[in-house]
Amino acid sequence: MGKIALLAYLLVLISPLSANEKTDRVRLETTKGDIEIILFTNKAPISVKNFKAYVQSEFYDETVFHRVIPDFMIQGGGFESDLTFKKTDKPIINEADNGLANQRGTLAMARTSNPHSATGQFFINLKDNTFLNHTAKNSRGWGYAVFGRVTKGIDVVDAIAAAKTTTKNGMENVPVEQIIISKAYLLTD
Repeated sequence: MGKIALLAYLLVLISPLSANEKTDRVRLETTKGDIEIILFTNKAPISVKNFKAYVQSEFYDETVFHRVIPDFMIQGGGFESDLTFKKTDKPIINEADNGLANQRGTLAMARTSNPHSATGQFFINLKDNTFLNHTAKNSRGWGYAVFGRVTKGIDVVDAIAAAKTTTKNGMENVPVEQIIISKAYLLTD
């Protein structure tokens, strides 16, 4: 095997996407700029189907990034601009055992302490958060299901992460200046 063929083979092996991976993509238009995301449909089919349903129903339009913790993550998808909670669909099964890791730039499903409570909220990892990865199928080890990765706009993610935060309506880490997802939609090739 030649050097180029070997390199190509190794890249396929280490890539989170296999050669057969379906690659749905989403754009989030925010007040800080656009973020493009590739969705790992084959690795996280339930989470991707859930996220796409919220995108296609325009659920995320005019919602805010309501939780920003520098050097950890930014979270959105659950609150309107006045921090009113949005009614969601039923929770989905946790897919954190899919082999994907909570690395910088990946999207994962937000949830409560119940491992299978994720609905519409998601977060973007600002660094490798290995402690959020799946380790066991019990309440302490389930982890948080990664289902996508930022492909364009990581600078926008970092700008959101730099926002000054406060406590508002009993919620901590809320950006002082609202950061709105004005529109979320599927990209077509």
